[in-house]
Amino acid sequence: MSEQPGRYQRSFRGMVGAMVVLLGVVALFVTFRDLNRNDPADPVKSVDYRSPARFAREEARFPLLAPRRLPEGWIATSVRFENVRDQAWHVGFLTDDRRYVGLEQADESAGTMVEEFVGEDAQQGEDVTVAGVAWETWTAPDDDRALVREQPAVTTLVVGPVPQATLEDFIATLE
Repeated sequence: MSEQPGRYQRSFRGMVGAMVVLLGVVALFVTFRDLNRNDPADPVKSVDYRSPARFAREEARFPLLAPRRLPEGWIATSVRFENVRDQAWHVGFLTDDRRYVGLEQADESAGTMVEEFVGEDAQQGEDVTVAGVAWETWTAPDDDRALVREQPAVTTLVVGPVPQATLEDFIATLE
């Protein structure tokens, strides 16, 4: 074995220099990756609510409602029909400014549905007439609003943290 030192002189200054070079390479890689990232344009997936609505209308024991058309920029994000003894219909939407609006129908009392979908602390307001039909208004402390119509076979509830006018405009599209 030779007693000669290696080709490279090892020193603290050399180690610091290597670390600086390594950090520079990592920083360049992170910057390059960040600039070339292809994030999805909209991570929310739209669902078809029309086909399930046609099926549900045939099976439901109540007049099932669904929008004939969605307002500009809205997308349906969830749809569900529970075809059991106590039938229920749900369709969820995001508005053009990405706020949730839900349509719920079930053979339950208005009070039960308001408690479940709006909140236990919801307060009833003045009734409004939308498309010639009277609806109860409900508001929760967290600014969720709901319009509710109770009929003998079904209670319909439209809910969301949106202005009441948005809920009224949405109800006008239901058929």
